[in-house]
Amino acid sequence: MEMIFGRNKKEQLEPVSARVTGTIPAWLQGTLLRNGPGMHTVGDSKYNHWFDGLALLHSFSIRDGEVFYRSKYLQSDTYCANIEANKIVVSEFGTMAYPDPCKNIFSKAFSYLSHTIPDFTDNCLINIMKCGDDFYATTETNYIRKINPQTLETLEKVDYRKYVAVNLATSHPHYDAAGNVLNMGTSIVDKGRTKYVIFKIPATAPGTKKKGKSPLKHMEVFCSIPARSLLSPSYYHSFGVTENYVIFLEQPFKLDILKMATAYVRGVSWASCMSFHGEDKTYIHIIDQRTRKPVPTKFYTDPMVVFHHVNAYEEDGCVLFDVVAYEDSSLYQLFYLANLNQNFEENCKMTSMPTLRRFAVPLHVDKNAEVGSNLIKVASTRATALKEKDSHVYCQPEVLYEGLELPRINYAHNGKPYRYVFAAEVQWSPIPTKILKYDILTKSSLTWGEECCWPAEPLFVPTPGAKDEDDAFQKPSRDHVVLAHHISHCQPGMVMPGVSSFGSWREDNQGSKVILIYTENSNY
Repeated sequence: MEMIFGRNKKEQLEPVSARVTGTIPAWLQGTLLRNGPGMHTVGDSKYNHWFDGLALLHSFSIRDGEVFYRSKYLQSDTYCANIEANKIVVSEFGTMAYPDPCKNIFSKAFSYLSHTIPDFTDNCLINIMKCGDDFYATTETNYIRKINPQTLETLEKVDYRKYVAVNLATSHPHYDAAGNVLNMGTSIVDKGRTKYVIFKIPATAPGTKKKGKSPLKHMEVFCSIPARSLLSPSYYHSFGVTENYVIFLEQPFKLDILKMATAYVRGVSWASCMSFHGEDKTYIHIIDQRTRKPVPTKFYTDPMVVFHHVNAYEEDGCVLFDVVAYEDSSLYQLFYLANLNQNFEENCKMTSMPTLRRFAVPLHVDKNAEVGSNLIKVASTRATALKEKDSHVYCQPEVLYEGLELPRINYAHNGKPYRYVFAAEVQWSPIPTKILKYDILTKSSLTWGEECCWPAEPLFVPTPGAKDEDDAFQKPSRDHVVLAHHISHCQPGMVMPGVSSFGSWREDNQGSKVILIYTENSNY
């Protein structure tokens, strides 16, 4: 596993043509962008956690039946500082970096103070966000980096704090039909308060139709939710939306701010300041997009850790939302390189299984309903919401499937009723072995896999003019494209208009390959 997880990846600066087997449909035109960690050692220094690796951008250009690949390291301030020093000098979440031991006591003292409320890294390695006409590499800090989607050149650095008071932000924003961006982040002890901030970026700068005008400076706070604990806000990786509501889970996977403020002095990473509190509840916040305020009823469920929301929608006076949930935070611990490179199979058995869970939340609670009664009357789910004495509502999910991650949907159905989930199947290991298409209606699934192949996150784009939710091809076909080149692990990425694919990669002594699978509409 060390060969796969700890090895630095080479850039492919000039486009290389792929070997194509079969026929790529004529309508499939565009560029698939991927982002993920690519470099885990700088000089003699090593990162501790796989999610700390320096960002490597990937581009797959598909046009006229051909595919061209290129990759380039994100030229972030973090990357440039590390490369210039030939060692890791900028801290990441799982790896704390320290000043030159030859520096004087005053320089050291200043470094300690600057890490109390840290200026986080701009190593944007998680996702690609589209904002107006621009594309940005993103991570979970307050920084994003603009990139050129054609050349993968790194452009300007943007600090969210110039527009909204957030120290952390998700890499999984939502987009409406007009292209407006909705995202959320955490404001740490701002004016004596720690809060979760939902903010909106318009698709275009107001008052102008000219291209090139960035809408970022017109970012606005949509809503803020006070953290239940001033000094221990919840960690979250994504959130959900419907046509009228935002769903946010305040889960008991928490960041201890006091520990974080002293982490640099104590010689520990910021990740060590995160812990799962299995005795606590997971609180479900439902925010009305029309009033920009949370609904008054207090909803909660059992302790869990959620990285990915799948989708959400409204039905018969309820909000139904689907998530991939874990029993604890052991998955994050597994991705320390020490755990990945030693006793990997045994360590995998210690992690909890990701499960696809559906929750149902009643938007209006009958005050006359009996304590203990189920407030959910929706026939499409077995999820329950039980009324309690203190007017709280205890939500219990319906478990739909065990062993999937990196979920995607046909985004035209985001926030609306939907049927299909496209994901990577995982069985007692965070390493995906198959691509999965899950039918929520029939509770059945289709899978694709290949020996020694680890699929990346599947991406779905419908056939132009498609009527069915899962229509990704006009004519039945099993054609596929094989791209022969080296590529690193891919974190959740983004597909530009016109690209429909299942992306996967395989590591062996011959290098790697990426397989794009195109499947017909299957009703089952």
